[in-house]
Amino acid sequence: MFTDFVAFLLALMVGAVLTIVVRNRAVKLGWYGWAKGGRRMPAKPIPRLGGLAIVLAFNAPITALLFVDSNVALIFRQQHDLILGLYLGGFAIACLGLYDDLYGADARLKFSVQTGVALALYVIGFRIENLSSPFGPPLALGVLALPFTVIWIVGVINAMNLIDGLDGLAGGVAIFVVATNLILAFSRQDVLASLAMAALGGAILGFLIFNFNPASIFMGDTGSMFLGFVLAAMAVKTSTKSGTTVAMLVPIIALGLPIMDTLLAMIRRALVGRSLFDADRDHIHHRLMSRLRLSHRSAVLVLYGLCCLFALTALGLAGANGVQSAMLLIAVSVVVFVLMRKLGYLSLDEGRGAAIARRRNHQLRNLLREVIRNVHASSNLSDLWNSVRPLAEDLGAARLELRVHDAAGNHHESVLFETERPAGTSFPVEARVELTQHERSMGYLAATWRDGRMDVDRDDELGLELIADALAVGVARLTFPPIPAAENVVSIRK
Repeated sequence: MFTDFVAFLLALMVGAVLTIVVRNRAVKLGWYGWAKGGRRMPAKPIPRLGGLAIVLAFNAPITALLFVDSNVALIFRQQHDLILGLYLGGFAIACLGLYDDLYGADARLKFSVQTGVALALYVIGFRIENLSSPFGPPLALGVLALPFTVIWIVGVINAMNLIDGLDGLAGGVAIFVVATNLILAFSRQDVLASLAMAALGGAILGFLIFNFNPASIFMGDTGSMFLGFVLAAMAVKTSTKSGTTVAMLVPIIALGLPIMDTLLAMIRRALVGRSLFDADRDHIHHRLMSRLRLSHRSAVLVLYGLCCLFALTALGLAGANGVQSAMLLIAVSVVVFVLMRKLGYLSLDEGRGAAIARRRNHQLRNLLREVIRNVHASSNLSDLWNSVRPLAEDLGAARLELRVHDAAGNHHESVLFETERPAGTSFPVEARVELTQHERSMGYLAATWRDGRMDVDRDDELGLELIADALAVGVARLTFPPIPAAENVVSIRK
């Protein structure tokens, strides 16, 4: 208990200090990171490298055990598989997250690294070999142990990554899961699990001080994926030593919010014909704000309450018999069902809208393929513009604009193409996507709608992003037309 308290305090202090250091250093050097979700940053840029502080703060007390002479340290040093898993796996995931925060990693790279880490953990002993239930004997997975373990680890990593959408949300969700695991570890007298959770809890709280709304720093993918990795890995490791009949059900319930949000996202994107890896604005936290009109902070607090419910349910399941477990699961299912109805996930209109969106996305994909093919075939800037100009009509936009900077990236020396068409008289809504390559701005592509919409359709925005990527490649290989000197410009009056 004393060692856990020391680990918690050390991680808390290191996390708070490093968060300040990382935030100030990132602001000074302009390291704000890759802007997700349409590449838009807040009005005031906020660094998203706070995950570095969480990673280092968690490892500080864990590393100290390698050099301390105590019973807990001796037990820890004897767990070679746990040391290898936490250090090497955590390092790989943290590096992946840092690369994604700075430069942007595609889905293939993310899943390749995450799957590789999960396979390595399986090899060194992190395995889910049985599925237990309060209603009968445990089910031996046999040959399915490997895929189930990999799916669990990769799934929890990405679930924590997806839930990181509001100030303080991912950190707060992780705190409830950590508290649940810590209480269970104390009850089982699992020294190493309680130590790891104490260190992780301190690291998160040290960061959360500066991340709660209004946040001055974000954890980024470095933090969210690292949190998911540690929680997933420790759940696997402790479940194999647990005597409870619901060994894996407890962490699943404790992680109920991120798992539920991820499953809803997968179903939603499959129904509308969108890639499973494309971001959208229909997560649970988004709908709390849009449908129930909650403020940013209120939405986070409501989700904290839901996480508290999941945590209490998980703790109850750990000591309940079959009948009690069934009652707990039914009760929490009713709460989740009511919430899903309130947020519109189960409405018939939602299903009809998904069918319409699916047809439109199919047409949009065909359009994007044609436009990108024409962009790649362009031999000059005029050809590039002629390739994307039809987008105005195809997307129903009132205005389309393409600005291309010169090779040096000078914004005052650029070529502007624009077109307008009658498409409504409502208040304008604009989506602007930067053309970037190797961190150099090469211009932007912007579309404006006046058809009464209140926000940019996410599928339209994703389409513009794909075209902007193709345009950036096209601009990089073309020769920028010379800018005429002022003395060589002749003014012609009509």
